[in-house]
Amino acid sequence: MDINHIQLSPVALAGLYKNHLVESGDSSPGAGRSVPVTEPPLIDLSASAAATAITVKALGNNEKKVLVLVRHTDVVFLPDEELKFLTGILAACKLSIADVSIVNLHHAPGTGYKDLLTQFHSSRVLLFGLEPGDINLPLSFPEFQLQAFNGCTYHWCPDLGRMENDRTLKTRLWNNLKILFTI
Repeated sequence: MDINHIQLSPVALAGLYKNHLVESGDSSPGAGRSVPVTEPPLIDLSASAAATAITVKALGNNEKKVLVLVRHTDVVFLPDEELKFLTGILAACKLSIADVSIVNLHHAPGTGYKDLLTQFHSSRVLLFGLEPGDINLPLSFPEFQLQAFNGCTYHWCPDLGRMENDRTLKTRLWNNLKILFTI
């Protein structure tokens, strides 16, 4: 439930407007007086909103709606060497860290593609070292294949650390990125 569709009980609604006049349509004496209402329990709207939406931490400003997904157990986002390598890849695609959101799924276990797209509104998702099933995509496709699904294009390949020193893997990645970003 989002903030535009919150439904309050009659007691909670009456509690919000307890000091306002209410015209009842009755013309008898005292009809316009307010009726005492017991204080309703406080409703924590932030808790109910948090229960329905998962917020995932990301590096970058997501200006071009590109989501980069990785999994590393020992760092918040990426090791320095891999971040440097990814920054070089993005620069070759005429992008920067500000254009993407980098998410380390190790810190967001169980997060699926629906949660990620709801939060980031991505049009392109790059999975480095993750397979489509890791984000609960209901389809399977091979590495280094661009796959359109539900208004978004997905690409998965080996992790950045493995690709950094493998010319063949880097070439395959670059060929797909040229198509994905129309370079």
